[in-house]
Amino acid sequence: MRGLRKKILLVDDVSFFLHSTNQRLKTYHEIYTAQSADAMYGLLGKISPDLILLDIKMPEVSGYDIIQKLKDNPLYSYIPIIFVTSKDDKDSIIKGMELGAADYITKPFDIEELIGRIDDVFNSGYNADDKARIMVVDDCPNILKTINHLLGNDYVLYVTTKPENVRNMLKKMNPDLFLLDCNMPVLSGFDLVTIIRDIPGHEDTPILFLTADGTKDNLLASVNVGINDFLVKPIDEMILREKLLHNLENYLVKRRVREIIKNA
Repeated sequence: MRGLRKKILLVDDVSFFLHSTNQRLKTYHEIYTAQSADAMYGLLGKISPDLILLDIKMPEVSGYDIIQKLKDNPLYSYIPIIFVTSKDDKDSIIKGMELGAADYITKPFDIEELIGRIDDVFNSGYNADDKARIMVVDDCPNILKTINHLLGNDYVLYVTTKPENVRNMLKKMNPDLFLLDCNMPVLSGFDLVTIIRDIPGHEDTPILFLTADGTKDNLLASVNVGINDFLVKPIDEMILREKLLHNLENYLVKRRVREIIKNA
């Protein structure tokens, strides 16, 4: 059963696309359209959308720039964003998800697929304030895709295949847990542990390693570097969920205790 009508803001520089998509979606939701970033910001001053459908390739400012500004603004950071774009290459998809998109759909699309994706976001109760945030770093896109499939409805996921991007990502994102591949080019999971622990606020944030090397020596080295837990690939969903839940519960309880003591 489809839920209540929601306010959806559709942002695209092509007027025909705005009109045709509006016509097909307005039966299900209340649709507002904007043909530029300026028009979008103007509407945001008047309405409070439940979802933004955002194109990437637009003149003057890209969808990537727009989502960064929205996620940096506490007035709008909670709004889920689905990229709707003709850019279907792997790097574009990964970049979109890294920037905090709730989903990514490529043009041309079947309208029922778009409606289904919209329903999935609303049915998942997407709200960055209510869900634990996990940063996943693995140079294998298929691993990120698998984790997103397994956990995307239950957690806010920040994903990247490039460990060298983590430091900059942490200037804008505040994960409750890190899930890191051990062996990656440029920076390994071991290198990232040092980087993460040096960032204020992440001295004791849980870090779990993903590794294809389940040898005793590698697992011992992982423990010695100061991680909280590890998982051996291929990923077992039940074990993954159990380890995430255990480490998150312990960490969030400790963090809440610190906040209470600080405010006492």
